[in-house]
Amino acid sequence: METKLRELRGRLAEVYDLNMANALLSWDQSTYMPPGGAAARARQMATIGKISHQKATDEEVGALLDDLRPYEASLPADSDDAALIRVSRRNYEHMVRVPTDLIGELYAHSAASYDAWVKARPANDFAAVRPYLERNLELSRRLANCFPGYQHIADPLIDLSDYGMRAESVRAVFAELRAELVPLVKTICAQTPADDACLRRGFSEPQQLAFGERVIRAFGYDFSRGRQDKTHHPFMTKFSLGDVRITTRFREDDLSDALFSTLHESGHAMYEQGIDLSYEGTPLANGTSAGVHESQSRLWENQVGRSRRLWEHFYPQLQAEFPSQLGDVPLDSFYRAINKVHRSLIRTDADEVTYNLHVMLRFDLELALLEGSLEVRDLPEAWNARYREDLGLTPPSDSDGVLQDVHWFSGSIGGAFQGYTLGNILSAQFFAAARAAHPQIDAEIGRGEFATLHGWLRENIYRHGSKFTTDDLVHRATGGPLDISPYMAYLREKYGDLYTL
Repeated sequence: METKLRELRGRLAEVYDLNMANALLSWDQSTYMPPGGAAARARQMATIGKISHQKATDEEVGALLDDLRPYEASLPADSDDAALIRVSRRNYEHMVRVPTDLIGELYAHSAASYDAWVKARPANDFAAVRPYLERNLELSRRLANCFPGYQHIADPLIDLSDYGMRAESVRAVFAELRAELVPLVKTICAQTPADDACLRRGFSEPQQLAFGERVIRAFGYDFSRGRQDKTHHPFMTKFSLGDVRITTRFREDDLSDALFSTLHESGHAMYEQGIDLSYEGTPLANGTSAGVHESQSRLWENQVGRSRRLWEHFYPQLQAEFPSQLGDVPLDSFYRAINKVHRSLIRTDADEVTYNLHVMLRFDLELALLEGSLEVRDLPEAWNARYREDLGLTPPSDSDGVLQDVHWFSGSIGGAFQGYTLGNILSAQFFAAARAAHPQIDAEIGRGEFATLHGWLRENIYRHGSKFTTDDLVHRATGGPLDISPYMAYLREKYGDLYTL
């Protein structure tokens, strides 16, 4: 059994290395690659993706997994070896259903579509990317149909990102949350919004970069195993557990854009950096799901990053960095500015209270696309109609509307957006559990100390990688299932104080 497990690990490591090489090509395309490299990059990523898939679905891998069943059964369910065999088998059974040629098409189209989106968004040119979106919809349906027996065509795509979730279960969570959020949004938005003009006074890019990195170093992001670069749409990526990178974008007329993107992506990255190093080269060396991953970015961005406690420590340093812009702005005014609640057009800039409405409408639209009840040609108007209905706003252009998110232009349609709201819910559950275990966390945040919080997250979430399912991990860390109550309690307490509800 030890020999067979060693052989399985060797085969999995080859797949892992190929996938990391493709991640490096993708990172380069989103950061430094010249435009002339786009066509070849699509071909290169497709080639590596196909080779990786062929190796991952080799019959010998399936035979090894079958041979290892008795060994797996003899082990405790929570042992590393049992988890490795279990997760590898689950991945194998998924991947063997997908033709290698389809994998190649998905990689090639994703790279070409991303390049088209980068040009189309600033040009407000939906027509230029419409053919790419139609092709992506076709590919996404083909991918979903590799897994027959679903209740909704989005189910297999959701399951690939958030294992165990389905369209029906996501809709149920969203309906429960929406019933709580809509009245809260209405009540707050009936008041005069906070003045956030102090965030738009002109902040130099190098100083923004340096300050943001100072904060995430304190959080625990390890720059000896990571770096930060510029991109069009911020993201985290990794090439190994020793090389976990983040990206951001800068606006000199909006301090919050780069700052909170940096805090957000550092949360993703600290999760990956905290995975048990013995998992390197295996399927366990990943976050367990999109929702859990997003819980970490939203926890550090919002629960910590937009808290008054954090800025009691860091705001004097920020004022010292930007004395002419913030020297005359009291902490209370800055705190209200970074937590301004208002109906807005851009998801990534949305406040905590309205943010999930942006996610829900995207989720509904992509389900309609997959079902065929919405055509791509009608997507811009459907998008605008939902914004009018949900947020009372009409995007002035497609750049601020249907073109704003990269997801449908660099991955499948379906399976991505639900993770953001699931992550918001889980962020509050995890943070509440950490504070219950260590009541001193709030005071430590006020002193710029994060070791206790980071340590609890590493022990209860990070180190496990994808060893446990989301349900198992949440139960282990919090003592119960996914629950919106801690999240709504957090929002009501925080914004109740800010808006005297």
